[in-house]
Amino acid sequence: MKSFRLEVSGFATIVMLLLLSCKQDTRQQFKNTKLSGAVFGTSYSIIYDSDSDYTKQFDSLFQVVNQSLSTYIPSSDISKLNRNGMVIVDEHFITVFQASRDIYNQTQGVFDPTIGAVVNAWDFGPEGKINNIDSLKIDSLMLGVGLNKVRLENNRVIKPAITFLDFNAIAKGYGVDVIANFLEEKGIHNYLVEIGGEIHAGGKNAEKQKPWKVGVEMPRFDGSQSILKTISITDEAMATSGTYRKFKVDENGNRYSHIIDTKTGYPSKTNLLSISVLAENCMIADAYATAFKSMGVNAVKDFLKTHPELKAFLIFENEEGELETLALNGFPES
Repeated sequence: MKSFRLEVSGFATIVMLLLLSCKQDTRQQFKNTKLSGAVFGTSYSIIYDSDSDYTKQFDSLFQVVNQSLSTYIPSSDISKLNRNGMVIVDEHFITVFQASRDIYNQTQGVFDPTIGAVVNAWDFGPEGKINNIDSLKIDSLMLGVGLNKVRLENNRVIKPAITFLDFNAIAKGYGVDVIANFLEEKGIHNYLVEIGGEIHAGGKNAEKQKPWKVGVEMPRFDGSQSILKTISITDEAMATSGTYRKFKVDENGNRYSHIIDTKTGYPSKTNLLSISVLAENCMIADAYATAFKSMGVNAVKDFLKTHPELKAFLIFENEEGELETLALNGFPES
């Protein structure tokens, strides 16, 4: 009897080792599908837990979003609206418009897609650069600013003729979510979608059987890239806004941010260099990262006290010109 038990035990151990070996071999052989390319004037990278190639579907979705929301495409719906044409907008436009209106209200107008004409005037947009820009020209353009002047009626946008809509501060994040939603609808729950640094992570990295790791960049004005810290995220989205990549320098050496103050019409002046925001989706994270850039450190801290659903990581210069960081609302340390 004792001998039988030993033999059964030994057999069970061998079987278990074989099963574990098979599982390990399966994990080693499994590879995520990794697709990349160009879109929205930048690059994209999509990693997901499936062997299906959805390149054509992704390209089709990108094209639809661009045709609805891109101010860089003359035939897009938003470009036609900015020329005061009559347009029946689609579900993508409606989703982004409604989210923009909510964030506009939440931030008391700090986030405002109607600042587009002023962004153009400062030569940060697709068209309309003004040479020898002055306060009178800015004041004139500011008459069309204010998302409260724009409304949606039966899929038609009603706006003042002077108002120029620009969703570039939210549309890229929305594009990330469109791809993430597509993968979810296909039953794929482990994925990492990245467009121009904006990220939506679902589940885990199935290939490594670990949470997704993403990096927060060190601000560098010389164009070089390095990672300040890496964090693990699951079922969250992250967007980053800052002045270290997109800025202009005048003849006196003054650096101008691409983030325009919606109250003054002038480039934002702040010691904030980079803001990374974690939220439930990338559209929301993208918009708030832009808004926080204009608000400044103290205002962001106050705002987040009443918005626990948002997590933020700030990189800024202190009074001595040294870099400091600040994690808010539980933004992960690693």
